[in-house]
Amino acid sequence: MDYIISAVTDTGNTKEKNQDSLCVRLISAGEERMVFAVLCDGMGGLDKGEMASASVVRAYMKWADDRLVRLYERGLPDGDIGSEWCGLASDCSRSLKEYGAANTLKMGTTATVMLIADRRYYIMNIGDTRAYEISDSCRLLTRDHTVVEREVMMGLITPEQAGRDPRRSILLQCIGASEETHPDMFYGRARSDTVYMLCSDGFRHEISGEEIYRGLNPAHMGSGGAMKRREQALIRLIRQRGERDNISVIAIRTTGGAYA
Repeated sequence: MDYIISAVTDTGNTKEKNQDSLCVRLISAGEERMVFAVLCDGMGGLDKGEMASASVVRAYMKWADDRLVRLYERGLPDGDIGSEWCGLASDCSRSLKEYGAANTLKMGTTATVMLIADRRYYIMNIGDTRAYEISDSCRLLTRDHTVVEREVMMGLITPEQAGRDPRRSILLQCIGASEETHPDMFYGRARSDTVYMLCSDGFRHEISGEEIYRGLNPAHMGSGGAMKRREQALIRLIRQRGERDNISVIAIRTTGGAYA
């Protein structure tokens, strides 16, 4: 399996700084190609969100540099990936708290981390950044750590109501500002000729799943340039609809290597 990757981030309509941070990278281990991606949304209601998000992206990319090939040689065990990623989230949270205490700051960031390797995906999520799978439909792979998502799960409100709820951006946990971090881990079979997308909440508030599917349909994502143009077109639409937050998206298009 091979990959085409693209990423776009935009400050948006109203904010002076872009507090989102992201990175996506192709990594080789022998004949195997892997893709590793991180997207973080620094919390705008706190201090130095751009510093918080960038520090977490750097920490996970360093993990990929130091550990990924070694773990690939051991078969990328789910337990090891989950343990190391969740442990790193706790380490990052502690570091942000210590830096904040020393500088009279309170800092926090969401994080979504994704690895696709050997026809499998691995995802860690904390906060309300998201990962999707786009093939014949647009399917959400992660679960938000928000007040409204908890109420959806309890049956108190519908997903449609949650999307309009003024509390939709209130987080239950994040890296840095929470007492404890309890990321979710998700594992699954990576599909060929499919787009895997990571995005900040600013990317998804003003567009529907159907619009994401039409914009990032794998059939129209045959090159990095085409992918970027389609991401940029969606961001223009989102801005036209009045989104006030920073807007970020990573797209990973799998190619070849079809299997059941």
